[in-house]
Amino acid sequence: MSKSITYTQAIAELETIVSEIENASIGVDELSEKVKRAAELIRFCRNKLTSTEKEVNSILKSIEEESAE
Repeated sequence: MSKSITYTQAIAELETIVSEIENASIGVDELSEKVKRAAELIRFCRNKLTSTEKEVNSILKSIEEESAE
C-alpha cells in the first residue's frame, strides 16, 4: 500500500467499497480498480491480524514463563 493506514481505516474503506458495489453506485470502468483496492486492503488486514496474533502469543508466552519461575 502506498500510504500508511491503520487496520480500522482499512476496514472502513473496505466497507465503503462493498457498499458502493452492492448499491451499484460505481460504473463498470471503476469496478476493476475498486476490486484491486479491496484485494490490497484484505491482504493488509490479514497481515495485520497475523502479526498481532503472533505478538499477543509472544507476550502471553513471556508472562507464562515469568510466572513459572
